[in-house]
Amino acid sequence: MTKANDNLLVLLPGMGAVATTFVAGVEAVRRGMARPLGSVTQLQTIRIGKRSEGRNPLIKDFVDLAPLEHLRFAGWDVYPDSAFDAARRASVLSNEHVAPLQDFLSEIQPMPAAFDQEFVKRLHGTNVKPTKSKRELAEALRQDIRDAKAKHGTNRAVMIWCGSTEVYTQPSACHQSIEAFEKGLDENDPAIAPSQLYAYAAICEKVPYANGAPNLSADNRALVALAEQNGVPIAGKDFKTGQTLMKTILAPGFKARMLGVQGWFSTNILGNRDGEVLDDPGSFRAKEVTKSSVLDAILQPELYPELYKDLYHKVRINYYPPRGDEKEGWDNIDIRGWLGYPMQIKVDFLCRDSILAAPIVLDLALFLDLAARSGRSGIQEWLSFYFKSPQVAEGHVPEHDLFIQHFRLKNTLRVIGGESPIDHLAED
Repeated sequence: MTKANDNLLVLLPGMGAVATTFVAGVEAVRRGMARPLGSVTQLQTIRIGKRSEGRNPLIKDFVDLAPLEHLRFAGWDVYPDSAFDAARRASVLSNEHVAPLQDFLSEIQPMPAAFDQEFVKRLHGTNVKPTKSKRELAEALRQDIRDAKAKHGTNRAVMIWCGSTEVYTQPSACHQSIEAFEKGLDENDPAIAPSQLYAYAAICEKVPYANGAPNLSADNRALVALAEQNGVPIAGKDFKTGQTLMKTILAPGFKARMLGVQGWFSTNILGNRDGEVLDDPGSFRAKEVTKSSVLDAILQPELYPELYKDLYHKVRINYYPPRGDEKEGWDNIDIRGWLGYPMQIKVDFLCRDSILAAPIVLDLALFLDLAARSGRSGIQEWLSFYFKSPQVAEGHVPEHDLFIQHFRLKNTLRVIGGESPIDHLAED
């Protein structure tokens, strides 16, 4: 495995609330202004060997992750604001954290974005590349990547999509092979979305790619094949943050105790740019699909029809500007216990969406870089822990149980670090 001994460039398509909270947070941690709470790579330990051996190093000390001091940042956005102005506009971080970072954040200027209004109808930015063929846009993005790497003096980069949710689409003919996709680029196929252009550009430049939104991006046959061909790790999709995080914590507990679930009603109010974009039915449909698939995958109604076959699951997202980034996710859960007696659980999660997402961006950037240096390519299922709708190999069933995902994540790290995976049957 090659060593993480030089700078790592983190490329961010979409420099809004999530991306600027991530970048500002990393710099605040580097300056000793804050702690990286929520980051597995920075704070979590990993057990090596048997419990009796007492070996529990920090993950960042066990595997060769890029240190925070080596991270550099660049990205694209449809608005021309610097990272400082974008962070102030997003109003996620207080002035106490943003103001001291003005010098650093102001230097991060977004490159013009590859953008198509048909895929994100609620955005009307001006910092966009001139309308060209999709082939030309893809090549322009590839040049942006090369230029950014040269500017920051690094040979390594990762790309994490932090842009808005595009309208819901399914794979079409152009997504079935590398040849079909590249023909689609040449013919300006309307089924190729901007996020796919970024994914294609990253993979062509041997830059690991992760999709933090629910739309179709690298999760199609063409780009998976290209990633495998080029030796590039990819992962996705849709960061697992607020309400879905709670579902993947609670639902495994209900199933483990064989408690029935009759209904799960979920609603959200959100006022940031993401909320505005999701106010469009097409974009909401992409989010609805990823949020709704979680419970069926965890509860397995086909195996436990008496407990979960008739589960009524409803998901709503409501754009409410006064709330800003401080999303409220409210859940009403109707469960059944011994002899079928009904009970209810109410969850009101007043979360900060970008605060939960920022450490995910950090962990994915470091883990994808580690995967690349370890010679791994294609879909990285071990990173499912971070996503609402984990990307898996064709024919595989996604795992949504947070605790199983976490176990697989750590076992993969043990293997990368040259240790044996944990086998509880072999415990002393």
